Amino acid sequence: MYKKSLIILSFLLCSSVYAKDLKLWYSKPAANWWEALPIGNSHLGAMVFGGISCEEIQFNEETFWAGGPYTNNNPKGRVALPKIRSLIFQGKASEAEKLINETYLTKQNGMRYLPLANLYLDFPVHGQVSDYYRDLNLENATTTTKYVVDGVTFTRTVFASMTDGVIIMHMQASKPKALNFSIRYGCLLKSKVYAKSNKLILDCNGEPQDGIQAALRAECQTEAKTDGKVHFTETEMTISNATDAVIYLSAATNFVNYHNVTANESKRAASILSKALRIPYATALKNHISYYKRQFDRVVLNLESSDASKMETPTRVEHFGEGKDMSLAALLFQYGRYLLISSSQPGSQPANLQGKWNKELYAPWDSKYTLNINAEMNYWPAEVTNLSEASDPLFDMIKDLSVTGSETAKVLYGARGWVAHHNTDIWRACGPVDAAYFGMWPNGAAWLSQHLWQHYLFTGDNNFLSKYYPILKGTADFYLDYMVEHPKYKWMVTVPSMSPEHGPKGNGSTITAGCTMDNQIAFDALKNTLLASRIIGERKTYQDSLIDLLNKMAPMQIGQYNQLQEWLTDSDDPHDNHRHVSQLYGLYPSNQISPELNPELFQAAKTTLIQRGDMATGWSLSWKLNLWARLLDGNHVFKIIQDLLHILPNDGEQKNYPEGRTYPNLFTAHPPFQIDCNFGYTAGVAEMLLQSHDGAVQLLPALPDAWRSGSVKGLVARGGFVVDMEWDGAQLTKAVIHSRIGGVLRIRSYVPLQGKGLKKASGSCPNLFYASAEIKTPLKAIGLNPQSPILYHTYEYDVETQSGEDYMVERCAIN
Repeated sequence: MYKKSLIILSFLLCSSVYAKDLKLWYSKPAANWWEALPIGNSHLGAMVFGGISCEEIQFNEETFWAGGPYTNNNPKGRVALPKIRSLIFQGKASEAEKLINETYLTKQNGMRYLPLANLYLDFPVHGQVSDYYRDLNLENATTTTKYVVDGVTFTRTVFASMTDGVIIMHMQASKPKALNFSIRYGCLLKSKVYAKSNKLILDCNGEPQDGIQAALRAECQTEAKTDGKVHFTETEMTISNATDAVIYLSAATNFVNYHNVTANESKRAASILSKALRIPYATALKNHISYYKRQFDRVVLNLESSDASKMETPTRVEHFGEGKDMSLAALLFQYGRYLLISSSQPGSQPANLQGKWNKELYAPWDSKYTLNINAEMNYWPAEVTNLSEASDPLFDMIKDLSVTGSETAKVLYGARGWVAHHNTDIWRACGPVDAAYFGMWPNGAAWLSQHLWQHYLFTGDNNFLSKYYPILKGTADFYLDYMVEHPKYKWMVTVPSMSPEHGPKGNGSTITAGCTMDNQIAFDALKNTLLASRIIGERKTYQDSLIDLLNKMAPMQIGQYNQLQEWLTDSDDPHDNHRHVSQLYGLYPSNQISPELNPELFQAAKTTLIQRGDMATGWSLSWKLNLWARLLDGNHVFKIIQDLLHILPNDGEQKNYPEGRTYPNLFTAHPPFQIDCNFGYTAGVAEMLLQSHDGAVQLLPALPDAWRSGSVKGLVARGGFVVDMEWDGAQLTKAVIHSRIGGVLRIRSYVPLQGKGLKKASGSCPNLFYASAEIKTPLKAIGLNPQSPILYHTYEYDVETQSGEDYMVERCAIN
């Protein structure tokens, strides 16, 4: 319909004022893991060091974890539940916590994600090394290392094949027969290395943990295709007099699923390797790039560039605060998408706390799935940045957990539905771990399941909703049984629970009843199940039961400091800078706090965020980035980005770089490394540019002044709208919106717009896919004169769209 306009927009997206190369690059080899470059195909994750005399490839296989099938449901908990609740209602939280530790916890606190091995390639270097260069190319998911020795150029290309399931290393020398090297393994676990059938093989066993014996075995197989000579010793492969060599690495375990470990890891690894070897290298590289680009190329973000963008990557991070390198923010945004594609493809395990990249035998926090924000944050960018299929592994895990969690709900609480607490692992355990202070938080299932509902809102896929409705319903069923009446307030509350890892002042414990985050998550579970039930055609009596519980729940409350209360009591400390801002779940990722419908509550959320301060752990910074975007304050979001882009050379340098939150390889730091911050950042940048949760598709809702001009292509809004935009002077100039499923598009903008079929909007939101949440009127502290936000004027328009059509809007003069 608007081909001419699309051509113009495409030209603008390629404008020369923007950095074109999406590369991380370095002028020397990685000195440590935090300088190495990550590659992955979801099944395998690897770190490439780019060494000269020794190349190191540290790699993981996604199903290689400690322990084996187990559950951690303690039946003593259900017996003690009435006493625990009574103690909490009497104000004896410390006694309740002690009783929870005695009756709900077990010896099993979750199994850890294991490193598999290192592959070392040893090169004899006889002469002066010059012209060293290495990079990670986000546009084709390959790493390149290049250097010159005595006039001979050596080039290495390494990638984790998306199509063949192996890691492929291509080595070339510019002089015939100048390529000589040997290959060996290194492993932190008990292992055996041997040569067999032209392959170098490593076998190793998993690790026991918390009384659960190791049930997993892993095997790695390496084979070469080369024009040189190949020789084997017992533990090494040597290649000599080669000009060209391609090394293939496969790995597999005996894991089938969370209750089945009967696979043959050797046959699996051999089958993967055999199939990969049959494909010519050039074809394998082409197939890999084609598969990857089908996902990565859906979104393009251009921000203004300068000479600063030509510096190598760690230097760019060090100088970002000078304000001359806006394109680094775009590179980090696309890096998050690269990492999500590389760690979460259909048929795999979901990305864990470290994605798929872990070098430690005892990983921080076991590299598990932390469900009180971190695992969810990993998938915040999936829908909005046009990587919907990346959520498939998460949905598969949710399906598993709905089975194991139903047993947990029954054994621990005598409840229907299913429950998960604040952690799980590859064995899908759902009971509380790590002591009551951290672990007595029964909301993991409900939060995870909101990703199912959000997928429906973005896609309108009724078949998907029908498939997953029983799982979504199961979270509501749990709350129907678990919530009880608070004897003082008479509201229905979750108890025992906590506001994650944080307790009210003077409570002596985190354990509480009916904290704000619990109420917000329960609201989403109940209300979104209700909405889904109406689409599915659920019986009315069930719908009425959801409505009845929703009506009996506590409203949000504005406290004495004009803050959004974290607990039922007005006990927030305005000087508290705790990393969790759990009461703001209702602002983001949920949509319960609207500037238009609940302005005083919106302002109270802002007050809370100001009181907590900006600087925090990496993942907390990313959450705050999203929260400030929802607060429509682009300049404050940019300030958070500046806080995040502080260099941390490695984990050993934390004392010298106390504010360091970004490593030289652009992994982000808690510290130590957690990948959730990378993913949360990418989601946050998308949230700055496009929002679709509050009754309209809002264009450029939180654009900072520093991003004076730019463009973005391919972001996705709820309702199935794909949005391309360009801006100048920090204001929208034009947008092209593609409608995937049709329906009314309501556009919200800070500037007036014109376009074919565009009409001024009136009345409530006409499209339920991005309608605002209907919540109870917030309560206010006695004597409080609540503040109101200062908001920019917006213009709203409606256009009736047809599936498959494009719609262009442009900035115009004010009528």
